[in-house]
Amino acid sequence: MHAVPDPLRHALADLPDRVRLPLAFDAARMAAEVASIPEGDWIAHFVRDNYEGGWSILPLRCKRGAVHPVMMAFSDPGATEFEDTPWLARAPYLAEVLSAFPCPLQSVRLMRLEPGSRIKPHSDHDLDAAIGQARLHVPVTSNPDVAFWLNATQVVMQPGEAWYLRLSDTHSIDNKGQSTRVHLVIDCTVDAALAAMLEAAAQR
Repeated sequence: MHAVPDPLRHALADLPDRVRLPLAFDAARMAAEVASIPEGDWIAHFVRDNYEGGWSILPLRCKRGAVHPVMMAFSDPGATEFEDTPWLARAPYLAEVLSAFPCPLQSVRLMRLEPGSRIKPHSDHDLDAAIGQARLHVPVTSNPDVAFWLNATQVVMQPGEAWYLRLSDTHSIDNKGQSTRVHLVIDCTVDAALAAMLEAAAQR
């Protein structure tokens, strides 16, 4: 686990469980690249006990050397080296979006939740900026009947926004709408630049 710089550790420990970052992206351009992905390339999420309905993944960055689609889709907390996948090479705007984040990127995936589907309440114990690893969300497509619940309170995120969520806390997602919900999900190392961005955004 990457150590957070000591001067910022205390500030990160006091972060709220959700922080909107001062970044904005073109949701239509992201959605167009997502729409161009062949249906057969999406990988069903492998932890079936965690969801009901349809939840699938498209890996854009993965553990270096992973070749099996399931291993490429898996976010390995013990991995230390990562590489872009062929899908990212075919998505230049998504690559541009990723370049806006001032920190080392680990696994990066598109995560798609089908209409009428639900991700059950769970916690990802290593995803806390205060201990050195963060998960950032950039909504690509959504609808008014998608609800992301974190600590029993809804987080309202719009396509094109960027958010840090402390997912070591309990969270769940419901898609009760008629269209798919797709997020760009970025696991990253918390370095001094990202820590400073998070601290400043939390104070806005």
